[in-house]
Amino acid sequence: MKALITGATSGIGLDMARYLATMKCELILVARNKEKLELIQEQLPTKVTIIVADLSNEQKVKELYVVARKENIDILINNAGFGDFGYLTDTDLNKDLDQINTNIKAVHILTKSIVKDMEKKDTDTYILNVASSAAFQPGPLMSTYYATKAYVYQLSEALYYEEKKKKTKVHVSVLCPGPVDTNFNNVAGVNFAVKPLKSTFVAKYAIDQMFKEKMLIIPGTTMKMAKFFSRFVSDKFLLRQTYRIQKKKAD
Repeated sequence: MKALITGATSGIGLDMARYLATMKCELILVARNKEKLELIQEQLPTKVTIIVADLSNEQKVKELYVVARKENIDILINNAGFGDFGYLTDTDLNKDLDQINTNIKAVHILTKSIVKDMEKKDTDTYILNVASSAAFQPGPLMSTYYATKAYVYQLSEALYYEEKKKKTKVHVSVLCPGPVDTNFNNVAGVNFAVKPLKSTFVAKYAIDQMFKEKMLIIPGTTMKMAKFFSRFVSDKFLLRQTYRIQKKKAD
């Protein structure tokens, strides 16, 4: 099989690449840092093609799809994304827009384009979109990030159902982890308020569940319980609790 992974130079994306490499899966790794991509290419025990691209640039995303189409990929993993911390009135507008472009537009373009190609194949294919537990509620102090992940979550589940109704062999999953020990908090400028999961665990769990055709993938008992009990409380309660959790990240 052949997999395309965005945001592949660190964290979950890198660990997914490493895990798929143990399965002899050919890889197309996408990120902005050429040096890191080249180093990973040398280290992994499988065929690796690297593509340097800034996915906040719509044209670069469309160019990436042209390459992906020629490669005839079996697995698409939309992992690239980032967040920012602060009141919406205080955060930088350009950074907000880069988040929207990377977390939403790039995911939408690649998913919409590649799923059409996958539908034509007579073999099982997989799309794994990386969202977050942030997708389940509004997020004061990280409002743009939470909103972008809600988009990915809703889009992925809708596409999952559409492919089932069309009886294709395209299997769509969405990964919604809680805090994970990656470089995310450094980019966002926060500290996690609860103990994060290991990236290696999340990556392996997600890939295994993807191959089992699981729609919603939530690693760890804590987040599963939080998702379950959130349905029994009000939106305002969730807002208060989320704000308190986010506020602790700045301490």
